Amino acid sequence: MILRWTCFWKSCVRIHDVAVKMTGIRGKLLVCCSQNHILQLSRTNHQTILDLLKNEAVQKYIQMLTDEYKIVTRTLENLNLSESDRRHFHQRRVELLPVVNAFMRTVDAAKDLQEVETILQSTVDAPTQDEQMVELLREEQTELNRRVDDLNKELIQTLVPVDENDDSNVILEVASGRTTGGDICQQFTREIFDMYEGFASYKNWNFDVLNYTPADYGGLHHAAVRVSGEAVYRWLKFEGGTHRVQRIPEVGLSSRMQRIHTGTMMVIVLPQPREVDIQIDPKDLRIDTFRSKGAGGQSVNTTDSAVRIVHLPTGIVAECQQSRSQLQNKDTAMQVLKARLNQSIMGKQTADRDTARKQQVGTRAQAERIRSYNFSQDRVTDHRISYMTRDIKEFMRGGEQLEELISVLLEDSDREALLELVEASHPKLAKQQTTDKDGD
Repeated sequence: MILRWTCFWKSCVRIHDVAVKMTGIRGKLLVCCSQNHILQLSRTNHQTILDLLKNEAVQKYIQMLTDEYKIVTRTLENLNLSESDRRHFHQRRVELLPVVNAFMRTVDAAKDLQEVETILQSTVDAPTQDEQMVELLREEQTELNRRVDDLNKELIQTLVPVDENDDSNVILEVASGRTTGGDICQQFTREIFDMYEGFASYKNWNFDVLNYTPADYGGLHHAAVRVSGEAVYRWLKFEGGTHRVQRIPEVGLSSRMQRIHTGTMMVIVLPQPREVDIQIDPKDLRIDTFRSKGAGGQSVNTTDSAVRIVHLPTGIVAECQQSRSQLQNKDTAMQVLKARLNQSIMGKQTADRDTARKQQVGTRAQAERIRSYNFSQDRVTDHRISYMTRDIKEFMRGGEQLEELISVLLEDSDREALLELVEASHPKLAKQQTTDKDGD
């Protein structure tokens, strides 16, 4: 089928050097990756997808799941199985099916690739070389390499546990640093706010401002927004943390010195819980009303429409002053409060689950310095994955460059999560492989 397709369709040959490796999963799973892609992922200090699927412990883990699927399927054929056991095995089969399907698709694509490469080699070595056939085979080889690479990514995604909050909307907050940088922090905070607003537009999300406290010289002290749409939390969950800027200020008091200043700001990303997730006793709340603050003129309310809610047991505070309606501001402040309480609970659970690997590579906690923006050198660096990109002005638009960085972060997170699962399943083998790697 592949050869028939090859003989009838043509496209441009762009990739000639292909790294092809065989793994040990039944000797069939062919893992390949173009050199261009390997160079792209080498910007991280972590394993590539190719390295990960060559990992013996990962291979054994996949083998274990496929074997379990076969056992569960055979068990379900037993007519004497009790109803409760049948439900249990059926549920487990449903859980394993995506992994098995992704694995088999990868195996099938690898077989097709191996077949094309065998014929390509024999065609090239023939006494009279058919140039047109060689070109068509190389085109097919390139396409199959891309397909196997995509299927490898899908396989890893099916192996990694799904974050139950990935589909949630978020409350995103930005706040300027208080200890360094002065007005440069406030200007940078506004630029980061604009960047996420641009990213929301790029992803076709809704971006609703809940609170906005401006500063002098066009800066921003603090802002909170609700971002809603498809998979918002999945795309923004690793943006939380300290962002650092290095630049010569263009406005404000710091601009008079004409030297490079360093400032920081904080981003907080809170998954917005469902109404049933967080239960709050009204007796634990103190609700204050006050007049909204602003730059003056019509933006300042003449009534006490702004609302501040304090959760007395924890001391967590949320406020909103964007609307002229006190009831609407109260409702919004309550949503922010629930999101912060939910994040507090999640933080405690995550701290309990942190492993030695996460402590070494960074927990991606929202108190960490995660990214630096060096305007003088036109460079953005994400410290968690040693990722660097140029054209900082384009990056700050919140479009394709930011999406690319977040994609690499998500892939890296999936790889780390998979390795943790593998270590839990085969701790002795994983430990031995770590020892051997250190020895090398």
